[in-house]
Amino acid sequence: MGRNKFAVIAICIALMMILGQFAGIRAFIAKSSGEDSYAFRLIHDLTGDLGAQDQPDPASGGTAKDTDPLLAKIREEAEKQRIEPIDAVVDRVWKAIPGYNGREVDIERTYEKAKLLPEGANIEYVYRELRPKVNLEDLGPQPIYRGNPNKPMAALMINVAWGNEYLVPMLDTLDQQKVKATFFLDGSWLKKNGELAAEIKRRGHQIENHAYSHPNMSQLEQTRARLEISKTKELLKEKLGVENRWFAPPSGDYNMQTVKLAAEQGLKTVLWTVDTVDWKNPPATSIVSKISNNVGPGTLILMHPTAASRDALEGMIQAIRSKGLVLGTVEQTLSPDRVEVPVP
Repeated sequence: MGRNKFAVIAICIALMMILGQFAGIRAFIAKSSGEDSYAFRLIHDLTGDLGAQDQPDPASGGTAKDTDPLLAKIREEAEKQRIEPIDAVVDRVWKAIPGYNGREVDIERTYEKAKLLPEGANIEYVYRELRPKVNLEDLGPQPIYRGNPNKPMAALMINVAWGNEYLVPMLDTLDQQKVKATFFLDGSWLKKNGELAAEIKRRGHQIENHAYSHPNMSQLEQTRARLEISKTKELLKEKLGVENRWFAPPSGDYNMQTVKLAAEQGLKTVLWTVDTVDWKNPPATSIVSKISNNVGPGTLILMHPTAASRDALEGMIQAIRSKGLVLGTVEQTLSPDRVEVPVP
């Protein structure tokens, strides 16, 4: 075999070693050809000692990687930083409470990144989330009043059946504060106010179902109750292209028939943790004070397009953030996904 031809083969083998050195290709060549052979010396020159960290360390019985103090430090810190996931539960008072993801250090990815840092530099830990064993979907049809109390997030849920004149000013405040809210639309309102509804969507807010004619759901017979939900669900799809996932019963009035009928249509029934009672038109300062005193992790805050909420909205947002909470949509707040609060 010519020397040039042999060199080409050796280069191909070297590439295979880069991709497959953990399968022992390098060790096999060393054993079969000898470390003094031309092939081995050529491959060694091309690849260096890339496999050394996974070769047995005679002194310890492990590999060089296993005995690396950097890896040992990462493993030790990983044990300290592990956070176990929390399962979703049905609470006697709050009904269904979502689970919350745990967190662990991805040791391998952290180690690979840390090896590239200068000696003594701070290690940048890479994390992955740990899913709970029990999620909302596992609890069956249940009403939901709050997010997980360990999740530092709260949500504004704005029920819309009237109050058009206050919507755009409220949307402007949400834009200025970089907050996304969840708007639950009454179907009859949506039918008459398609352009305003489209503007809410255009600004990036979540849009969901508030029945069709603002009835007391618990007082309806099954066929009518089902229609109240389905009619608005269809309108949301037809007019806005929205895939409806959540249902907020008007006036918070419901029974288990309501919850089950919503679940049949793929919707979870959601209520609120704190009510602004803005329809009574209290002073804006009163609403801000109420939110400041009652908001916490997982809080869902009920509001409407009113003069009181329009005037209180900026102060509410500031009060919520002052508690170290992130504002998200209802869907984000009720998801098990972890939230890391930005450090000021």
